[in-house]
Amino acid sequence: MTLLSGGHVLLIGVPGIAKTLMVETISKVMGLSTARIQCTPDLMPADILGSEVLEEDDKGRRSFRFIKGPIFSQFLMADEINRASPRTQSALLQAMQEHHVSVSGQPHDLPKPFHVLATQNPIEQEGTYALPEAQLDRFLMQIDVDYPDEKAERQIILATTSSQREKVAAVMKTNDLLDVQSLVRDMPIGESVVDAILKLVRRARPGAEATESVNKYVSWPPGPRASQALMLATRAKALLEGRNAPSVEDVLALAEPVLKHRMALNYQARANGVTLRDIIHELTSDL
Repeated sequence: MTLLSGGHVLLIGVPGIAKTLMVETISKVMGLSTARIQCTPDLMPADILGSEVLEEDDKGRRSFRFIKGPIFSQFLMADEINRASPRTQSALLQAMQEHHVSVSGQPHDLPKPFHVLATQNPIEQEGTYALPEAQLDRFLMQIDVDYPDEKAERQIILATTSSQREKVAAVMKTNDLLDVQSLVRDMPIGESVVDAILKLVRRARPGAEATESVNKYVSWPPGPRASQALMLATRAKALLEGRNAPSVEDVLALAEPVLKHRMALNYQARANGVTLRDIIHELTSDL
């Protein structure tokens, strides 16, 4: 749904549950150019964006040539993004929102489509840097990748320990994905769904319209990007399920992955054992 919506996704999960393999498989199936960044504390912005090098031609004339970094791909995977320093994390901000980057004052357009899929390990905190709110807000969804159930894990161990490996082939082209993304944006959406999105997001902000729990526990509320994300994600969900328009039920189903990384709780909430899931569940129960 995130890709059909034209957005970026943050995958949260422990090591060893095939987050990287899933991203690589999706990129191959969609026929997109792919690049992978292994984020570490010593990773520099130039390692992502690229840099200018001084060259000399046959006549002795010197000029700068820009060498593109891995960000100039259609499908960029930032593995363990919270291990990169804040300075390096900020290199993605402009790209994720404006789909171009500036190097030495010169703008460079990114390919279309452009998607960032970042992974994060929720267990290890040593040597990590929390993502700033401005960057979290640029991810359309946060998806928590849990351990597989018994049936799925059985299939995994049988498929991955044999001598034969499944080959992945592209089933669509870049233009196909762009056409689907345009179709998602052109999909009609009812006033009742728009009202539900506005009510949900506005009640998640402390103030006169908020619930008692929001006023008491929420320190960072969702902004307008949350409403935009829900508008796109509900349309993409309806399209995937073969429906002509989204419903209020789609808003309820997508509220948590769209809002969870766009909200933060205060110390009182943590002391009382209140979670964001509890707050979002309360907000959706009244829609």
